[in-house]
Amino acid sequence: MLDTVGNIWIWSAFLALLVTALAVDLLVLKGKGASPVSFREALNWSIAWIALSLLFNLGLWFYLRQTLPAEIADEKALQFLTGYVIEKSLAVDNIFVFLMIFTFFGVPLAYQRRVLIFGVIGAIVLRTILILIGAWLISRFHWILYVFGAILLVTGVKMMLFAEQDPDLNANPILKFMRRHMRITSTYEGEQFTVTRNGARWFTPLFVVIVMIAVTDVIFAVDSIPAIFAVTLDPFIVLTSNVFAVLGLRAMYFMLADLAERFHLLKYGLAFILVFIGIKMVLIDIYKIPIGFALAVVGTVLAISVVGSLYVTRSGKASHPPSLPDA
Repeated sequence: MLDTVGNIWIWSAFLALLVTALAVDLLVLKGKGASPVSFREALNWSIAWIALSLLFNLGLWFYLRQTLPAEIADEKALQFLTGYVIEKSLAVDNIFVFLMIFTFFGVPLAYQRRVLIFGVIGAIVLRTILILIGAWLISRFHWILYVFGAILLVTGVKMMLFAEQDPDLNANPILKFMRRHMRITSTYEGEQFTVTRNGARWFTPLFVVIVMIAVTDVIFAVDSIPAIFAVTLDPFIVLTSNVFAVLGLRAMYFMLADLAERFHLLKYGLAFILVFIGIKMVLIDIYKIPIGFALAVVGTVLAISVVGSLYVTRSGKASHPPSLPDA
């Protein structure tokens, strides 16, 4: 078994905090109804989710300081912060793909919030399952770390080479299958996923979007979860940093949706981060790159990518991505 700081008390505290956070998000969503999310509201929620994550990290550090040697407590807290920053950074790529899916299917802004909250819940469940499987594999087959490292290296290189290319959703096999084998309405039916017509069950385009978001979650989870295992092998730190990064995904989407084209270089920065983390994992038995150094590299690359993107955009040098096909 892998060593972990998780015990019944901190697992219970984490689960209670998670359930409360999701309940608040769902209640706010229900109270707002089918209405768009403003940039100001999204910014406030993003700040709130980040603050909650940092408070959890502070609380974890304080608790571990009382029960474990100071150096272990400090290391675990730094591992959580590094993992959180990496997963939050990689979530930006999810947002760009979500935006492309919503644009492709012409999803009204008022309906996007419901799709995203289901996407967040699905991502939490999926990542929990994959993290438990990954932890089990690593505890029995240490060499699987090299496989994870190779996945990150290949993904990073591919992302760097094809950063300017948008995938053709019309060619997506999942979408082709659904169009061929399911009754899909030609228009949206409010926020409904299914409707009954002449005694037959029809699926709405919003249901198709939910499926596409779920498929995207699977693809990105396969890339991002090995990245956190390069930071720490503690299942508790791996899971909690992932979940807190995903919790703010919906708010971050609405905050960045209108600014996506301005972050022209961010995909290159994310690609570099994946390659760096992949190298860190491949070298794990030869040289362990310090967590503090890894956090500094990730933060520096993100800062350079964002500042560089804004500079290029203001200079009018950024090429605009090709327009998406009509649904």
